[in-house]
Amino acid sequence: MTTITGVTVHDVRFPTSLSMDGSDAMNKDGDYSAAYVVLETDGDLAGYGFTFTIGRGNDLCAEAARQHAAPLVGRDVDALLDDLGGVYRELASDSQLRWLGPEKGVVHLGMAAVMNALWDMASRRAGVPLWRLLAEMTPEQLVDVADLRYLSDALTRDEAIALLEEMAPTRADRIADLEARGGYPCYTTSAGWLGYSDEKLRRLLQEAVDEGYGHVKLKVGANLDDDIRRLRIAREVIGWDAKLMIDANQVWDVPQAIEWVGALAEFQPHWIEEPTSPDDVLGHAAVREAVSPIGVATGEHGMNRVLFKQLFQAGAIDYCQLDSARLASINEILAVYLMAKKFDVPVCPHAGGVGLCELVQHLSIFDYVAVSGSLDDRVTEFVDHLHEHFVDPCVVEHGNYVLPSQPGYSAEMLEASVAEYAYPDGGYWAGARAVA
Repeated sequence: MTTITGVTVHDVRFPTSLSMDGSDAMNKDGDYSAAYVVLETDGDLAGYGFTFTIGRGNDLCAEAARQHAAPLVGRDVDALLDDLGGVYRELASDSQLRWLGPEKGVVHLGMAAVMNALWDMASRRAGVPLWRLLAEMTPEQLVDVADLRYLSDALTRDEAIALLEEMAPTRADRIADLEARGGYPCYTTSAGWLGYSDEKLRRLLQEAVDEGYGHVKLKVGANLDDDIRRLRIAREVIGWDAKLMIDANQVWDVPQAIEWVGALAEFQPHWIEEPTSPDDVLGHAAVREAVSPIGVATGEHGMNRVLFKQLFQAGAIDYCQLDSARLASINEILAVYLMAKKFDVPVCPHAGGVGLCELVQHLSIFDYVAVSGSLDDRVTEFVDHLHEHFVDPCVVEHGNYVLPSQPGYSAEMLEASVAEYAYPDGGYWAGARAVA
């Protein structure tokens, strides 16, 4: 019997604020960070997972992950991994931790890190990448692990099984299709951070075109004149056939969002992302009605599946941008994918942050193979930052995520990177203090 013998949680922070990577109208100086969980056993198996933050406060998420993981120590690995639905429900029902949420904020981020590590371990035990582990599960098995609590007015268990059964006979065909086309389509945000100079913006946009991207995204919302100038540069470089998305990162009130997007409409944005508060369902619906045919996208700060249920029910969004480290891992993510299928809303996951690209490639591949069965108007985010710190980094070629082949959730970080960027005593941060 293999047993979980310990849990180590690292507060890992990268100084991305120095180069303005990740800068936007709301978050001007973020240091991409991860509350990184390692589940240790008395055998060769381990599990790796994380949640994403942008610097100060990452230690709070790390502590929340420790609190969630503590009940796993001493437990039989096979018993845990054979019942990931039950383990999820057990950890989610911890009344004292739940009181601090419930199912939102720091506590939910910590839950995501721990469950991500368990799903990584399950994939490693099976010897397959996570997307394939999920694609090989039966509809009943998938629904058994999905968190469908509070959703029955939008999606019942029987409906969920039926949606998955519809796609099950042709899963292999879609895997073959992705392999033939070179992977799952993605867009790049790497050119569009708000803190970049016009010269850097122009250069990176040209590189994106040269690398085969048909979709690019720019940050907006700090200054309208600057946005008009930057979007004009973007159209000069990428032309008018490529899709151009814009992202306000929640900085506007609803009327301001409508007015600002109207002023940028001449550049034909494909979508406006996070136009207002991520919790404002009716506000998103109002923006969507006013700015159509420009689409409305949101979800990276969608706190839980219930918020997504309301966004779908209200017809508030055109694109669902769930986040692999804010929702409580695969169990909750499955529920959102299934609702998106029922309400016919494309899922285009958020991936702007350390390690998120590594995770979401698995989710998007699984969605196409087993849930949506479609690539129509679907594209997943990619940012070209910090992949060198992962054991199994994502690979993007010609604007596509190449299908991961290594066992796991691609979440394991290099030990040297953890040692260097652990906060506050890793090599980089200790050196920075010495110089200050």
